[in-house]
Amino acid sequence: MESNIEDELERLKKLNGIYLRIINRYGEHIENEESISVAELPRLVTPKDQSVMKKAEEIMNGFSPYEYNRDFYSASVIAYEYVRDNIDQIVLPIEFWLEPSETMEFGAGEKLDRYTLLCSILIALGNPSAKILIVEKAERLEPSLYYEFEGSIYVMNFGKNISRIKDREELLRSEGITEDAVAYEFNDKMYIDIV
Repeated sequence: MESNIEDELERLKKLNGIYLRIINRYGEHIENEESISVAELPRLVTPKDQSVMKKAEEIMNGFSPYEYNRDFYSASVIAYEYVRDNIDQIVLPIEFWLEPSETMEFGAGEKLDRYTLLCSILIALGNPSAKILIVEKAERLEPSLYYEFEGSIYVMNFGKNISRIKDREELLRSEGITEDAVAYEFNDKMYIDIV
């Protein structure tokens, strides 16, 4: 039996090597086909996707019954923990956008894939204010997510956890958004350049 496992692992290693070669050879073509403008980012947030709705329903079923005003914050923490703990962050050799359902299917995604999944689930849980916030720092995209609930803003960042802040000015300051920064936010319904 151990030999079968080793044989299968060796076969998967070879297969992964072939896939990596294909990606490297055709990466430019794939990236050209996959490229989307920042204004098209809202199409990545899919709260009405069947897989996303199923996950949201699973979370809501943990409350009896789910009442948005009472339970949304707790449900948002469960959604955050689900993505943080069950969706591995990976770095792909090419720019390739995963839809939230694909991110759940593979249990992995790049930084932005994880945030689009979380945003999709939060909207499916009933909060349309959930938005992904992206700040470009040193040629790197630094995403986080925030939503408004009961007069406060909650910021979710997989590297920093969840924080509660009082207003938008504090949000921009806490995320390091200055006048010379490049920053934008989006969800399934909108895209806005912040600075």
